[in-house]
Amino acid sequence: MTIEQLGYIAAILTTSSFIPQVIKTVRTKDTSGISLYMYLFFVAGIALWFYYGIKINSMPIILANLLTGLMSIIILFYKLMEGRWKTPKS
Repeated sequence: MTIEQLGYIAAILTTSSFIPQVIKTVRTKDTSGISLYMYLFFVAGIALWFYYGIKINSMPIILANLLTGLMSIIILFYKLMEGRWKTPKS
């Protein structure tokens, strides 16, 4: 196994770990258990990892952080919209 293959395996495992959270968040629109600041810092860190991957030309780092970033932005969007999804009761 090459170091590049190891990078792809790591990228697949860590990136795919976000899929259940994204699905749950989109279905329920519930982000009450998610920290806004954690996701703000996380998305910023992912953006920096993505840039780093581009600078060193590492496709596993680029792809993993692109996909993880997109999924994290979806969750962050729902977190920022928290409370706006609920319809007022009559």
